[in-house]
Amino acid sequence: MALYSEKVMDHFRNPRNVGVIEDADGIGEVGNAKCGDIMKMYLKIEDGIIVDVKFETFGCGSAIASSSMATELIKGQPVSEAMKLTNKAVAEALDGLPDYKMHCSVLAEEAIQSALKDYYEKNGIAYDEEQFKDPSDCAHCCED
Repeated sequence: MALYSEKVMDHFRNPRNVGVIEDADGIGEVGNAKCGDIMKMYLKIEDGIIVDVKFETFGCGSAIASSSMATELIKGQPVSEAMKLTNKAVAEALDGLPDYKMHCSVLAEEAIQSALKDYYEKNGIAYDEEQFKDPSDCAHCCED
């Protein structure tokens, strides 16, 4: 059995939505100190819909593939739906990730949440702090 699915390899070799949105409505950056991956997400939001999303990722192939797939899953979606995106959904959409690479999908989820939180704060939109994972608490993704 191959270590990575065809979808992971495709999103690694041909990542979607790479780049920067200069006038982004929300920007989120997260990293994993243990593996060194860093993800930055940019959101353009109009009338509560994510009309554009871009990312920059410094990391392994799984991190790049997770970032790419996550952007595809939220592009065109209402902010409320993007908030529900989980790392498991990202991994499933990639037809799976090896257990020791699941932290990459967690980073993608956290980068999107961070960008959405930034959007809420920039626009004075009230939100429930409990909706957001604390990226500094990486016990959920950094176990040996």
